[in-house]
Amino acid sequence: MDLDYSADELAFRDLVRDWLRAHLPADLRAKVARYRPLARDDLARWHRILAAKGWIAPAWPTEWGGTGWNVVERYIFEEECGYAGAPPLSPFGLMMCGPVLLRFGTDAQKQRFLPRIYQGDEFWCQGYSEPGAGSDLASLRTAALRKGDRYVVDGQKIWTTHAHFADWIFCLVRTSRASERRQEGISFLLIDMRTPGVTVRPLALMDGGHEVNEVFLDGVEVPVENRVHDEGAGWTVAKFLLGHERMNTARIGTSRRELEKLKAYAATRTRAGRPLMQDERFRDRLARVEIELMALSITNLRFLDAFRAGRAPGAEVSMLKIRGTEIQQALTELMMEAAGPLAFALPGADGDPDDVTDALARRYCNYRKTTIYAGSNEIQRNIIAKQVLGL
Repeated sequence: MDLDYSADELAFRDLVRDWLRAHLPADLRAKVARYRPLARDDLARWHRILAAKGWIAPAWPTEWGGTGWNVVERYIFEEECGYAGAPPLSPFGLMMCGPVLLRFGTDAQKQRFLPRIYQGDEFWCQGYSEPGAGSDLASLRTAALRKGDRYVVDGQKIWTTHAHFADWIFCLVRTSRASERRQEGISFLLIDMRTPGVTVRPLALMDGGHEVNEVFLDGVEVPVENRVHDEGAGWTVAKFLLGHERMNTARIGTSRRELEKLKAYAATRTRAGRPLMQDERFRDRLARVEIELMALSITNLRFLDAFRAGRAPGAEVSMLKIRGTEIQQALTELMMEAAGPLAFALPGADGDPDDVTDALARRYCNYRKTTIYAGSNEIQRNIIAKQVLGL
């Protein structure tokens, strides 16, 4: 097992790092550094910069605009983007729907959707979770009744990230109840958000932000040609998609950046008349998080070494999701502790453009979601126990 980067991989890392330093817009970097909300225009601008470079969809086949990078180079690129403070790319089109279409889509579907996803001309969201069907996704009740060349869809989706930005939504819907097995009779549909009967209502998070939504589908007509894969085979598509989603939740580069920021900030804070970094209990907790992040990085490299050999990710990829998201939460907790009352300051109240404390409380609240999305960490542990450990 080789857990070190080769000379070529180190040279590639330097290439990516230099390019990001030169082309990542300063205002976008500043928004990310200060935890400011990113508008659709912010996300689209960074998307188009990467698309113009040809780096927007590294994992796609080269005939559809992929870079031809190997799995290690793709990981390095993602890590460096996070470390540099680049805005996160919306994953729903690039990393979820795109790979689904490449694996299961018809030629017509690929021609229609993939170029627009690549260029950022159409924004996507994910219609999976429903009231009463979140971690237990197979319990979904949104129904699609086929009438000739169309499905008529009725139901509700919830916690739909960026639905208020989206042009399209990919949805799991129930097209049959004939089987007692809940995973059967589910289909995967692509739905235009401008279709009559689609209603988006905002859900306010406890950080005060508008990021997620309820989506109501009332008699929404969807052409049959917008179904991906066979009718009733949506669970196969869903499992494929979730594997891609969980690979992208560790965010090691972002956590490395936040760890360095935390160390620098804690060095400026005092507690009981001495620097916070001299507080043994705080320093111990900080060291534990840093060690866990190092261990996660090594675990990720073990996966990459397996991918080099051509092995596809299995259920064990859930380890990255579990530890990655828990580390992200731990970092926000320590930053809140370091900031103290300043974490609740109003944005810009102190007039210091470099201050990072004015949004810490909102960030802490927002990051409570990380151990829930993409399958709650409790569910991920069950998956590992059953499919990896055989318990």
